Amino acid sequence: MFDPKSIDNLADRIANAIPPGLNNFKDDMEKNVHALLQSALSKLDLVSREEFEVQKAVLAKTRGRLEELEKRVAELEKQIAPE
Repeated sequence: MFDPKSIDNLADRIANAIPPGLNNFKDDMEKNVHALLQSALSKLDLVSREEFEVQKAVLAKTRGRLEELEKRVAELEKQIAPE
């Protein structure tokens, strides 16, 4: 899932981008942006970096195994094919 600290940092950066004349809206804006980001990100199907790396390794291993099996099948087909 998305790191809550990152959401806080992003909401703070957006709130800090508000012009100085609108400082009285800054706190409300920061809370609203935080809630909006949290809501939008919770709807996304996100995975952690760790989970992504695990799945990447599994995929690489599976791909290697598939390539080995494809070679074996090709060799067996050559053996049984009439010459």
